Amino acid sequence: MSTHRLIQVLEQQIAQLAGEVSPHGDAPIPQARFDSALFSHQGTRLRDYLAQIQHNFAQLKDAVNDNRTPQVAFLAEKLVAQIAALQRELATQALRRKNQPRPAKEEDLYHKLAEHQDYERRLIAMIQDRESLLGAQSTLAAQRKLQQEVAALEGRLMRCRQALARIERGIERKENGF
Repeated sequence: MSTHRLIQVLEQQIAQLAGEVSPHGDAPIPQARFDSALFSHQGTRLRDYLAQIQHNFAQLKDAVNDNRTPQVAFLAEKLVAQIAALQRELATQALRRKNQPRPAKEEDLYHKLAEHQDYERRLIAMIQDRESLLGAQSTLAAQRKLQQEVAALEGRLMRCRQALARIERGIERKENGF
């Protein structure tokens, strides 16, 4: 394919892509969709990626005018890959919207409270069990292992109690109308 024909085909594809991007172009993208090798800087909207494609196309036209063949080949390949990636992204927009996480329903704080109280009870029982085993151990290595387990369980118990306090505050706020 001649260079002039390649430029025309790419220009048509970019124009078509711009038409497809326009309805979705300003919608923010929650996370990067493309590899950093494909797009030099990650945007937050599809329109940002289209702008990069248009910028690279302008560079390609300049390289063709200056007869820089290696740069023309590189930019043409990159443009084709960028256009294909953006077309794939546009084709999956409906799926992405459908699979977006739904806003969480109001949590049942009382259920969560009961669940965490059960966790607390089980952690206390596990700590007591390990401490009773600790006195019966004869080797230093076994005692050290049990002491590490007790320390880890106490850390979990502390975090559990912090979560319980947060849940209780949440229940209190909910009951007071806040």
